[in-house]
Amino acid sequence: MITKESVLQDIKDHDIRYIRLMFTDMLGQIKNVEVPATKIEKVLQNEQMFDGSSVEGFVRIQEADMYLYPDMDTWLILSWEQLKEGKVARFFCDVHRPSKEPFPGDPRQILKKQIAQMKKLGFEKLNVGVEPEFFLFKQDSENPYSLKYTDQGGYFDLAPVDSSEDCRRNIALELQKLGFNIEASHHEVAYSQHEINFMFDNALQTCDNIQTFKLVVKNVARRHGFHATFMPKPVFGINGSGMHTNLSLESASGENVFFDPNSHNKLSQTAHEFLSGVLTYAKEFCLITNPIVNSYKRLVPGYEAPCYISWSEANRSTMIRIPASRGRSTRIEVRNVDPTANPYLAIASILAAGLEGIKNKLDVKPVEKNLFALSNEERAELGVSNLPSNLEEAIESFKKSVLIKDVLGKHLTEKLIIAKQKEWDSYKTYISDWEIKSYLHKY
Repeated sequence: MITKESVLQDIKDHDIRYIRLMFTDMLGQIKNVEVPATKIEKVLQNEQMFDGSSVEGFVRIQEADMYLYPDMDTWLILSWEQLKEGKVARFFCDVHRPSKEPFPGDPRQILKKQIAQMKKLGFEKLNVGVEPEFFLFKQDSENPYSLKYTDQGGYFDLAPVDSSEDCRRNIALELQKLGFNIEASHHEVAYSQHEINFMFDNALQTCDNIQTFKLVVKNVARRHGFHATFMPKPVFGINGSGMHTNLSLESASGENVFFDPNSHNKLSQTAHEFLSGVLTYAKEFCLITNPIVNSYKRLVPGYEAPCYISWSEANRSTMIRIPASRGRSTRIEVRNVDPTANPYLAIASILAAGLEGIKNKLDVKPVEKNLFALSNEERAELGVSNLPSNLEEAIESFKKSVLIKDVLGKHLTEKLIIAKQKEWDSYKTYISDWEIKSYLHKY
């Protein structure tokens, strides 16, 4: 357990000079206020202020003053931060108003609120494990964000074909220094595409870990002369990057309530109802799990990403798959999520949808056919509908949702619709290279 005394001792023993007070904005971007370690008493008394009007999705200028409340359990010495003298540590923080009330637009607290709803239904914990994918590209002196591949590797390749493996290994080593339990690290399907998996944890801890993971990946990549991107589909014609999200509910006694040794597939009725809820509300939360224009360039047939709202025990063309492990490892895998999602909002939305499935005893039948091989009519006969095909469709589905708008709350709902409508309108009017190449010489 981390206490004020242990934090003060760490500062002394490890010569910590600066402390990053981290929080996450509406769009999932990690932010921070950095203070000298000499201000630790002020930090621990929840007295550190910042200007909330400068943060996406927060408040208006006349309501600017906000406070950062550090979560003691997130204290961490940042080994990848390189100072000439001393070290840097961090807290993840919850955002509060000057009245000391929790700020309703804080994504981290929105997830906490949903976890509290879960506990009211008698479940103690939501375990979450993610599989984040990313690309590494070469930094160019003229363009630091080029699309030049760092390797010509494919699935599970190794050096010399995978010439990025040293960078990927160093990322994993830095994560281990921070306490991550690394389960696997490997090259993915596309050139320069990688995946590093770490141990599942409770929902809040996993979301904090995702934010830390992204920081480490980007910082270590830069030291290798690469830039890392979690953009879902940076290159046309190859696989995009997802963040498959594995979930299971745990009882107060520590039992995995998704496991039933007496059912034909060892999957409990609770698990079935939960996944049915996730599928039922999939269109409504797609704006949260797949939040940018580029997200929908990944959700197309032919590249292993799901397009269709369905589930199966093994069929990878479905949105939800049930991995083969049973017992404590029984879980559902939600496959449409991509790594640009705000993790706190994405998990809160998926959890809310699953709990609705349990409360209303929803029942969505599995589909074992290859959905990519079927026509629209054949999929319709099976009762399978499509995920939104672009950001505009996702916005419209979100606008119609009672549940997901309730999860986010009035403040964030209004801010998100404005921001995403602006993003879509900008994209619609932009003249792309494809249009120039296709039409300029013809007309």
